[in-house]
Amino acid sequence: MKLSTFLSIAAVVAFLFGAAFLLAPAPTVSIYGVTLDTAGKFIARYLGSAFIGVAVLTWCARFANPQGQGVRAILSGNFFLCSTGLVAALFDKFYGVGNDMVWSTVVIYFLLAIGFGYFRFVKSTSS
Repeated sequence: MKLSTFLSIAAVVAFLFGAAFLLAPAPTVSIYGVTLDTAGKFIARYLGSAFIGVAVLTWCARFANPQGQGVRAILSGNFFLCSTGLVAALFDKFYGVGNDMVWSTVVIYFLLAIGFGYFRFVKSTSS
């Protein structure tokens, strides 16, 4: 897969989750078997806003120089975002937060972390 294709997919995923958390936090989280109080909705909207920001950065990096500092910074940031998100999702799943849909979050973060890690640390050193 080309870097531009991967970044396009990652940007769309981030945007969709961001829009869902920003516009409909309670219904979005209820899919995972979790209910939100007022404070939870407040925090979820900020998470959605952050995901939309990540989506825009990732989308804008699609056709930039893959060896440039900006693209490498975006790949690194997204790698660490997805890696820590993966740890958080695994923690939630193993400590009983949510239902089995949490596994979908684990898979999404895992695949994105692998992709960002590959393009940042493997592909960039072999080019």
